[in-house]
Amino acid sequence: MLVPSPWRADFPAIATLQRQDQTYLDSAATTQKPQALLDAISHYYANGAANVHRAQHLPGAHATQAFEDSRNKVAQWLNVGDDGQIIFTHGATSALNLLAYGLEHLFKPGDELVISALEHHANLLPWQQLAKRRELELVVLPLDNDGLIDLEAAARLIGPRTRLLAVSQLSNVLGAWQPLPQLLALAKAHNAMTVIDGAQGIVHGRHDVQALGCDFYVFSSHKLYGPDGVGVLYGRTEALHHLRHWQFGGEMVQQADYHSASFRPAPLGFEAGTPPIAGVIGLGATLDYLTSLDQPAVMAHEAALHDYLLRGLKARNGVRLLGSPHVALASFVVEGVHNADLAHLLTEQGIAVRAGHHCAMPLLKAMQLSGAIRVSLALYNDSDDLERFFEALDQALDMLR
Repeated sequence: MLVPSPWRADFPAIATLQRQDQTYLDSAATTQKPQALLDAISHYYANGAANVHRAQHLPGAHATQAFEDSRNKVAQWLNVGDDGQIIFTHGATSALNLLAYGLEHLFKPGDELVISALEHHANLLPWQQLAKRRELELVVLPLDNDGLIDLEAAARLIGPRTRLLAVSQLSNVLGAWQPLPQLLALAKAHNAMTVIDGAQGIVHGRHDVQALGCDFYVFSSHKLYGPDGVGVLYGRTEALHHLRHWQFGGEMVQQADYHSASFRPAPLGFEAGTPPIAGVIGLGATLDYLTSLDQPAVMAHEAALHDYLLRGLKARNGVRLLGSPHVALASFVVEGVHNADLAHLLTEQGIAVRAGHHCAMPLLKAMQLSGAIRVSLALYNDSDDLERFFEALDQALDMLR
């Protein structure tokens, strides 16, 4: 079965890796970058870098315009409407911590925060630590056999004491789209705030946050073919009014004297200090590139490649898939084989996959696993990549068995 990628040439690092006999199958951790992004960052630095929002000179005006154009592009990508609802952070983890500190004043001892059993540490630890600081109850929604949040259990556990629900859109370990409409409806029935970790989901398809109806949605640029060090926090206008400032310094101040200060509202009020200017401009260029693609063709390519991966894994004796992955990735273990040993032998053969707990240690512990191998795909991968992976996997298993 041939699954070529018509976009492979748009990512110069893929050709470089191929010359080094490397096959990159770790895009759920971070993606390779399109030429459009490299060009945009090079142009910014080569034509006069400057700080944003703070200077009247021409380089500053150009930088500010490009920076704010990117905010508008993110708003369009998410169908936000008002780009004032888009806050730039230093990553999804940074955005989630901003929420955990910025919303802290709303909670009192005995209130409940609800997460799920599959959360990445970035969407677990900020709420876990908030619960400790404010004497809150952290409620963990269990999963069903397919790796989905159990809706019957959720209906029992989300109740009148629930003040906030924070769940992932797409599991970075199980590759399963979570039942967000039902979960959000349960939370809204009790007037709870809702936070969606879109770090994995943002990469696959276009997601309309207005239709989704969440209060907050976060993602990282580096997983969406953009630069690292940049994150996005979307907040509904009404929800943003509840946020208190959590970092203080330049840019976010309206007025200041030695003993008091007033602060800007969102978005600039939550972008203290010099932001990742080049990265934000680069993210805008990446979104321009992604917008130019035939989205149905991209989705069809991802689906065909994912099907090829799943069929190949299921055909091999002793391989057990974790959950029922829907898109782009598959995590698996092999009976009698330690995941670290297998990852080592794959690495020696030039196959770049992820091994371990994937920043979801409680989930792997609940499965009584020390770790797993994860293969994750992007629009630049093709069936030749998977053929190389399967060949290396077979050789590694022959040695280990």
